[in-house]
Amino acid sequence: MRIDLHTHSTRSDGTDAPRDLVRAAAAAGLDVVALTDHDNADGWEEAAEAAATVGIVLVPGMEVSCKHRGHGVHLLAYWPDPRHPDLVRLLDEVVRGRSDRMPRMVERLRDLGHEVTVDDVLAQAAGATSVGRPHVADALVARGVVRDRDEAFARFLRNGGPAYVDRPAAPLEEAVRVVAAAGGVTVVAHPWGRESAGVMQAEDLAALQRAGLTGVEVDHEDHTAEQRAELRGIAGDLGLVVTGASDHHGTGKVGHDLGCHLTAPEELARLEAARPRASDAPSSGSA
Repeated sequence: MRIDLHTHSTRSDGTDAPRDLVRAAAAAGLDVVALTDHDNADGWEEAAEAAATVGIVLVPGMEVSCKHRGHGVHLLAYWPDPRHPDLVRLLDEVVRGRSDRMPRMVERLRDLGHEVTVDDVLAQAAGATSVGRPHVADALVARGVVRDRDEAFARFLRNGGPAYVDRPAAPLEEAVRVVAAAGGVTVVAHPWGRESAGVMQAEDLAALQRAGLTGVEVDHEDHTAEQRAELRGIAGDLGLVVTGASDHHGTGKVGHDLGCHLTAPEELARLEAARPRASDAPSSGSA
């Protein structure tokens, strides 16, 4: 069984519509795929309809933008109730933070002499619920300022870059608790990849596990073989679920082809077994 638990559609910063993403997953030989758009569940229904048509199992999820020790960290949430009041509140705050900073990034780019506009960015987002840096990058590509998203991030949009603007994000431990209250399970996404490198250590994962964290994404393109081996050891010591995934964004991210990293069937079974029952989930006040 081939299982990919981290992908994105046009509902955030991917380039495939949810239905097309699911069809591509089936064509790539996947048996299970998770749709994990940033900070929203808007693509679930469309993806589920496509999954039923092509005969693939869909795991509904999202990737929640969080902060830990002052650094950006992403949290994968699977099977939460997107209508849960605390989760709605948390996601609304995150999405509003994304939207509020976008005009400021555009202003910085214009100060640098690049005639990109807010309308340019919104045109690239094409109605996505979550508008973020990748859409600003796409606007720069469309204007001919850079070749691709990677160059846009390297020159302008990376943390500390000349057009970077920080934004509010959910405290990581709070997000873990809120997702559990909403009936979901959580996995820290690519904890040692790129901008989050060095932020998450064994003691941090242990503390998050006490708050309700279920797993850690170990097999990811942004992790070296040595990092994967070390993370796998930490997860084993703590009893955390180990996942692997492509972090597929369509043409928006090179080298993250569907199925390039996979989750073992027994690890998916552990994730499913960890889903809180209604009587087990923390009360809404615990977050």
